[in-house]
Amino acid sequence: MTETNRIEYKRELSDGLEKEVVAFLNYREGGIIYIGIDKNGNTYGLADADADQLKIKDKIKNNIRPSALGLFDIVSEEREEKDILKIIVASGPEKPYHLKKYGMSEKGCFIRLGSAAEPMPQKMIDELFAKRTRNSISKIKAGRQDLSFGQLKIYYEESGYTLGKTFAKNLELLTEDGAFNYAGYLLADKNNTSIKVAKYSGITRTDLIESNEYGHECLVKATKQVIDKIAVENRTTTKITAKERQQANLWHPIALREAIINAFVHNDYTNEITPKFEIFTDRIEITSAGGLPEGLSKQEFFEGFSVPRNKELMRIYKDLELVEQLGSGIPRILEHYGKESFKFSDNFLRMTFATKVGAVKDDNQIEAGKGGVVGGVISSEIGGAIDENPKLTKRQKEVLRLIAKNKTITYNEIAETLGINESAVGKHINAIKDKGFLERKEGTRGYWEVNIEGEQ
Repeated sequence: MTETNRIEYKRELSDGLEKEVVAFLNYREGGIIYIGIDKNGNTYGLADADADQLKIKDKIKNNIRPSALGLFDIVSEEREEKDILKIIVASGPEKPYHLKKYGMSEKGCFIRLGSAAEPMPQKMIDELFAKRTRNSISKIKAGRQDLSFGQLKIYYEESGYTLGKTFAKNLELLTEDGAFNYAGYLLADKNNTSIKVAKYSGITRTDLIESNEYGHECLVKATKQVIDKIAVENRTTTKITAKERQQANLWHPIALREAIINAFVHNDYTNEITPKFEIFTDRIEITSAGGLPEGLSKQEFFEGFSVPRNKELMRIYKDLELVEQLGSGIPRILEHYGKESFKFSDNFLRMTFATKVGAVKDDNQIEAGKGGVVGGVISSEIGGAIDENPKLTKRQKEVLRLIAKNKTITYNEIAETLGINESAVGKHINAIKDKGFLERKEGTRGYWEVNIEGEQ
């Protein structure tokens, strides 16, 4: 069998592979590349097909743009008792595909003509780019389709929503042909997405003292776990004086939470790279894959113009009150950290927040000044009653516990402690009041009274 417009042979894995893949991605019918067969159709086989398969996947993922994730498959076959590899390449929806090294130029873009990969004329490049549809995780078919969403449904229920039978379609977790997409995969109960939180004993990466891995589950759950873990690391002390309440954290809690969520929502998952969180003695670094979204300048980025990289995730995180509104995250970070805290590259965005000088190193240390202690200690009886009450959501329990500790706590103090906005606090308090667990005494400047029995 000879080469055709849809079949390419290569005796061995070589540097020209990406060129052939690009040509098939840009070709209306896609194609197949056989590794281990020469141009005349003779089978030579591969000495280590498994190792070559990993190299091929790495080459296609890292050297071709836009992402070809979900557009190719690598199959091991045996022919004449010899191992070969079959690379099936689909026609891509985001033409023109190109070699990352050369960009969208005649040196980087190729098209299949007959049995050869030929440079694409600049006019064709321009025409294809003008028609191009931006890729997203909604268009990439998940590698596995046996997905369940129990965790996601629980989070929606806690936020007051009920997901019906058509939730996957409504949340854009399906491709056009009805299969689960990569967004669905990230939000499923089980996946292979690993999120790392590392802690070092100094200011370099030489002495790792703690490594925590989250993920392999619904991305929302992983996000909440990372937020909780880093909140524990963000040590704080509280002191009440005659004039004011004084607090010191390693990093500003609201800015820190926004940065964590921003890293999850805007991460470029098409290359299977996840956000990374690293804690040093002098700073915290939060790194997400993907540079600035296409068409967005640095100035527009800092001004809060929003070009969601993953609109499906943004929509869900907003439903679950993890995101307040489009474009609000970066301005909220900039209220406490300067533009120099952001570092951009072609493939990554890193946020670096310096540790506040003089912040206390003892976890949850509380000093009493002349004004007494805000917070106090909640009794085990009240705390247990709140935690075990089935009528309250998880977030409502957190709010009620804070109020039970401090009957004069403000909306702002609750928002800062939980890392949510004040409007969300108001929503939860109203729900708690409606259920009969809470009552305001002596007006807006009064105090809260907790009724652990709830509605009678």
